Amino acid sequence: MSTDGYSTNGMTSWAVDLADVAAIYPFQGTEIPMVIAGFAFWIIWHVLQFRAEKTELSHEMDADQSGDETRETISRY
Repeated sequence: MSTDGYSTNGMTSWAVDLADVAAIYPFQGTEIPMVIAGFAFWIIWHVLQFRAEKTELSHEMDADQSGDETRETISRY
C-alpha cells in the first residue's frame, strides 16, 4: 500500500536530517484557525449555557412564586 499523497505535514520522505525540518506535526499552519475555532466554540458554548440556565431558573422561580414550597421544605429539616 502506497502512502504517496497522504501526508498531513508536507513531508514526503523521512530520510532527511530532522534538524533541518522546522515542524513535523500534522496539519502545520492551521494553528491560528484552530485557536480561533476553539475560542469561538468556547464563547458560543458559554452563551448557550447561560441561556439554558436562565430558562431553567425562570421555570423554577415561576413554579414557586410565593416561596411557600421552599419554606416548607426548609422547615422539614
